[in-house]
Amino acid sequence: MKTVLLIDDDNIFLLTIGVRLKGMGYTVCTAKDAASAITVVRKTSPDVIVLDVSLPAGDGFLVAERLQNLIASAATPIIFVTASEKPGLRERAMKLGAVAFLAKPFDATTLADAIESALSPDASWQPLASEA
Repeated sequence: MKTVLLIDDDNIFLLTIGVRLKGMGYTVCTAKDAASAITVVRKTSPDVIVLDVSLPAGDGFLVAERLQNLIASAATPIIFVTASEKPGLRERAMKLGAVAFLAKPFDATTLADAIESALSPDASWQPLASEA
């Protein structure tokens, strides 16, 4: 069974998306801020990470940069999610090696499709050279 780590400070998002993913057969772990996210990654070794851009104790980009420095998580696919409409967020996420960038609100099926694509054995994405 594949593990999905949801990192978001919105409890409703964590609950609703978590229930949906569990119903699809995934193991779901959660973290509510940037500081605990790294600890949860180390403990769970997720197969894919769904990461909010805006988090307490540091943003999602900081988390992604820190994960790149951990050998065990450097190649873990990251799907960024955000409700922010600030320009340049998608580009910054993609430069950090994101496999997808979803604007909230989005349909749970859209996220499920992004997760399935990231976990596909023939997924075409690769971590950046600086991540490996």
